[in-house]
Amino acid sequence: MSNFQDIKALVDKYYQTLDAATGNEINATIKRYTSSEYHWRGMHPFYEQGSADEVAEVFWKPFREAFTTIQRRQDIFMAGDNQIDGGESQWVCSMGHMMGLFDTAWLGIPPTGKMAFLRYCEFNRVANGKIQETALFCDLISVMKQAGVQPLPMQTGAELITPGPRTHAGLLLDQQDPAEGVKTLALMNRMTDDLVGSGMHSDASELSSTWHEDMIWFGPSGIGATYTLERYEKQHQGPFEAHLDDIIFNGHIARFAEGDFGGWFGWANLTMKSTGGFLGMPGSDTRAEMRVVDIYRRDGDKLAENWIFIDLLHFLSMQGLDVLERLEKISTV
Repeated sequence: MSNFQDIKALVDKYYQTLDAATGNEINATIKRYTSSEYHWRGMHPFYEQGSADEVAEVFWKPFREAFTTIQRRQDIFMAGDNQIDGGESQWVCSMGHMMGLFDTAWLGIPPTGKMAFLRYCEFNRVANGKIQETALFCDLISVMKQAGVQPLPMQTGAELITPGPRTHAGLLLDQQDPAEGVKTLALMNRMTDDLVGSGMHSDASELSSTWHEDMIWFGPSGIGATYTLERYEKQHQGPFEAHLDDIIFNGHIARFAEGDFGGWFGWANLTMKSTGGFLGMPGSDTRAEMRVVDIYRRDGDKLAENWIFIDLLHFLSMQGLDVLERLEKISTV
């Protein structure tokens, strides 16, 4: 079991420096903290980038030009040994919101001149004192909705600015008891085994063995958040099962836990076909990918809260709908 304090301190310092940087300082900051073989994964339309300059030019500089006076408002900050490669790699995860004044159009999304929140979750693999690899998930559909744009049909869950843990204890800046992380990871794995073993379909009795009855599922904008097992089944699990089929679980790239918190991401976690109706799309024989992040909080012997990020724009684009391209066309009419 590793001591994660050094890698957490490195990522924390990187965030402080990056968030204070402007213009070409952003390029220099990313170069300073990342390796020469840096690999970055981002959601649609950013995708994969292979250098600090590419990451700065494709994502960070356009975002920072649109969202001014940024505050990074972290809700969860944790690290761990990656179970997927037997603990060979160590990862740091940060989840929360980047808040700023939305002053300039971004990706065709019209500015509001008001404060806006970009919900994000970022995984960084650290080795030899450098960030070697990053996966950044962010909720662009939420930004659209904050700007008054409704890109998808009414969602099944609640639309809200997603809060952090009920305990307000997600910033694991200090060293944690390793035994607690082992418990969290074991529970996450048991829940996953149940889900995968049932073909990604879980009934109430199966769910209740690993989840508290008053669990909260903070889904991505476009699907929404649900509260209690009963409403989770009705507002997310039900539509998921009814409108998606031939689901294949592809596994994860990183999976770890620290203290009461844990999480994973895949690239892509799932592939599936739409039978029609999910996110307003018609049925299709085209297989589409879901790139997913799950972050969990364990309370005792069950899971209490779950924060989810899904690259829905990529999922839709694989079925022939480029939401951002459509938004750009509408905005120029």
